[in-house]
Amino acid sequence: MSQTQTELKYSRIFVFWYPLALTWIMMSIEGPFLAAVIARMGEVKLNLAAYGIAYSFGLVVEAPIIMLMSASTTLVKNEFTYSKLKNFTIYINSFVTLFIVILIIPPVFDFVAYKILQIPEKIAEITHLATVFLIPWPAAIGFRRFYQGILIRSGLTRIVAYTTVFRLVFMGITAVTLFNITNLKGAYVGTIALSTGVIAEALAAYFLAQSSISEVKLNDNTIDSDLTYTKITKFYVPLALTPFIALSAQPIVTLFLAKSVRPIDSLAVMPVVHSLTFIFRSMGLSYQEVAITFLNENAKAYYKKIRNFAFIIAFGSTSAVFLLTATPLADLWFIKVSALTPDLADFAIIPAMIMSLLPALTVFISFERSVLVKDKITTPISVATLIEVMVIITSLFCFISFSTIPGAIVAAISFVIGRLFSNTFLYPIMNKSINRLIA
Repeated sequence: MSQTQTELKYSRIFVFWYPLALTWIMMSIEGPFLAAVIARMGEVKLNLAAYGIAYSFGLVVEAPIIMLMSASTTLVKNEFTYSKLKNFTIYINSFVTLFIVILIIPPVFDFVAYKILQIPEKIAEITHLATVFLIPWPAAIGFRRFYQGILIRSGLTRIVAYTTVFRLVFMGITAVTLFNITNLKGAYVGTIALSTGVIAEALAAYFLAQSSISEVKLNDNTIDSDLTYTKITKFYVPLALTPFIALSAQPIVTLFLAKSVRPIDSLAVMPVVHSLTFIFRSMGLSYQEVAITFLNENAKAYYKKIRNFAFIIAFGSTSAVFLLTATPLADLWFIKVSALTPDLADFAIIPAMIMSLLPALTVFISFERSVLVKDKITTPISVATLIEVMVIITSLFCFISFSTIPGAIVAAISFVIGRLFSNTFLYPIMNKSINRLIA
């Protein structure tokens, strides 16, 4: 057995991981950039709030296809499995597109916005059309994640980063152009730019993955020749439910924020705080496919190095957020970069400091999930997420009902508590899987 099969160097993990981390970081820059553009347009608070709500709707609709990258990385091994998962991807993309189309039908949207979420009327009116512009967004993400998973399986993580460059370039050009030559509301500019960017990324991923697809088709078709849509569904549904359950919490959080202390301020700053922490949480999110890839290669020999590298990322990412939010750099970020008013910037600091714990917790849960995906035990992943969401909702209800703490701070505390419960639930299950994998 060669050295690469028996020993995994940290340098190899880093070289494989950093393009994916850059990919997620580039995507995470998208949020602050668009928030900064919106903040420089009219009716700042209303449009930031509407953009944040429309974005949350988009994330919920997108949820069933988020894990296609992990599925593609794990399951696509030859022409047969490629065709099976490609068709499966088409089915899911059709479903999510139909879902968002139904959501924007005026009676349906009004029921969700006014009756369920109780969004203020001015914000809801802007949110409706902003959501319309997101119709192509979830399906485009589904296709690009499917093809990016094939690139990752082929070891071409740098190519994945290149596809995201296409996304950012087209998103940026669209946002700046609309900002300068139209009188569109800021929330509309934000969602149009989002959709344009992911369509460009999906097309780039498709064309850049063709050589990898050709190589995959040359592999032995007897491998996983018994893979059926039933087996794919059994494997994938718990994975799909995981982000769906998690992202479904966003509208619920919006509902609680709308009823909290300082509701408009909380709705305005949370997209900015979320975007900041997402930049650093992305380092952990990107590690899931890395861990899956190396565990597939040699779980017994590589496990400890993969685990140790996760600890390094966790410490570095959480420390970076805390230093940014607990020092004068906070004003630089929130006022100069994000273009918040001084009062909103001050209001955003405490929630951001609390949520500085999330990057480390994200690394840990990505590692836990990667072990379970490798072991093809996916149900506990969705159960853990359900526990997380229930804890978040319970915390929000208790704090908002029985305290006078501002909504943004309550939301930040609830997010951290919920993730801690999720991590704790998965830990013993992950340990059992590890014992099987390295036995």
